[in-house]
Amino acid sequence: MEAKASNTTYPMDAPTKDSNGNLLAEGDSVTLIKDLKVRGSSQTLKRGTVVKNIRLTNSPAEVEGRAGGSTMVLKTEFLKKA
Repeated sequence: MEAKASNTTYPMDAPTKDSNGNLLAEGDSVTLIKDLKVRGSSQTLKRGTVVKNIRLTNSPAEVEGRAGGSTMVLKTEFLKKA
């Protein structure tokens, strides 16, 4: 089988929303709504962990922030605005 590259495109004006539908902006704080295993590490981010000062990415489904001592990209479906 041949693997297909993801051709997902997002409109430039697509808003970034958390799991509850609240709009997220640069510098917001968010809270994890479930435990997340970190890829490439034995670390687990626990539910309720607060990630401060998030940065928006090109994708409205992802944000970037510091959690657990390192910078990582987080899916917005697992976040709620703090």
